[in-house]
Amino acid sequence: MVRLTDDESAMRDGRDGAAVAKAMDLLIRYADALGAEDFVYTNNVAGVPGSSPQWVKDYYAEDGGDYRAVFSRFDLDSDEVVDVPRMNAFSCHLQGGMDPELWREQGMSEEAFVNFATDEREVADHGIQVLKTCTPYLAGNVPVMGEHCAWMESSAVVFCNSVIGGRTNCEGRESTSAAMLANRVPDWGFHKDDYRRAQHSIDVQVPVDTIREWGMLGYYTGSAVEDSIPMLDGSITAPTLIKHKHFGAAAASSGGVEMYHMVGVTPEAATRDHAFGGPEQGERFTYGQEERAAVYERLNSIGHSHDVDYVMLGCPHYSIDQIADAARMLEGRRVHENCALWIFTSRAVKATAVASGHEAILRKAGAILMTDTCSAISQAVPNGTKVAAFDSAKQVHYLPAMMGIEGWFGTTQDCIDAACTSRWQGRLN
Repeated sequence: MVRLTDDESAMRDGRDGAAVAKAMDLLIRYADALGAEDFVYTNNVAGVPGSSPQWVKDYYAEDGGDYRAVFSRFDLDSDEVVDVPRMNAFSCHLQGGMDPELWREQGMSEEAFVNFATDEREVADHGIQVLKTCTPYLAGNVPVMGEHCAWMESSAVVFCNSVIGGRTNCEGRESTSAAMLANRVPDWGFHKDDYRRAQHSIDVQVPVDTIREWGMLGYYTGSAVEDSIPMLDGSITAPTLIKHKHFGAAAASSGGVEMYHMVGVTPEAATRDHAFGGPEQGERFTYGQEERAAVYERLNSIGHSHDVDYVMLGCPHYSIDQIADAARMLEGRRVHENCALWIFTSRAVKATAVASGHEAILRKAGAILMTDTCSAISQAVPNGTKVAAFDSAKQVHYLPAMMGIEGWFGTTQDCIDAACTSRWQGRLN
């Protein structure tokens, strides 16, 4: 059974109000289920508190059918509806269900938009930062090494643990909502030093330098180690934030990786021994030409027709430099009349893209820069979509299966060319 400090006991007993007491009750049950002995303090929480489609509110109609009811009954698993105060932890809202301005283009109804806007006002009124992105670290929330966080979103979790050296498990809606009120999460998993050690190794024997190659290596890594912690060493070069973003998202999608080590690259892997916390252990995998070709073939196995009618970029959400690159590739060109190009990012990054002139170039070319969501989260694609193209291994893994469409994976340039010609011509060099 989890041990409580005097402060935690007082929160559970109602000192700070009914909502905080309900949050502590949920977290205590959560900690006991995990076998955690203590809680750890957190002041960095990222989730989707209280927001819901209308049908969820309809389910709680007898409780008021509003934000308060959803937060109490669903998020806090409370047996009664309580007043929800402003959050106590620094709290951020991750991606939502639609673009706040381009929701019609995404095929959303006015009723759904009104519900979306109502929830957003509640989010802001409760002291939660409206980031609306799967990449909070690109929109102002950058933990420091060793900081205990409570984050949802698999690609954000693996980035936080691996690249920044922050500490978070892959939390859920309920635990993050409770942590926003109680500033606590169970001291378990990736919050512990011993849990963060590498468990398997991957020797990289082919050059991995571009975004596509990092994404493919990530996809191989997840498939190989599943939900374990890999240590990678070898021909991995030119590390950047964006490449880590694509690697981690792919590894989290194909296998559930929540942390990885790259020798001499990530902060907890100065050496191989450092990554393992001692002698190497586990299985030893090799990523060579054969494995690289197999990954590319697998990612493109659901592409048959070369007639592309939708190109989606921005999974995880595009950074400002990725938007600038896309604008450069599109300048002077035009998206084909038989194809649509949607690029997804956060509101913060879009504001920079607008100020920098990139959004105007994209718009002139016929591309649309959207925020807050992506096609997988919103399940929104252009009408009539049958064949899509992606530069994200994560998105080609998910969206075709979700929407019953074909999919192609390649470089950003491959995707831009497909958008402008309505034809897929990508190949593995």
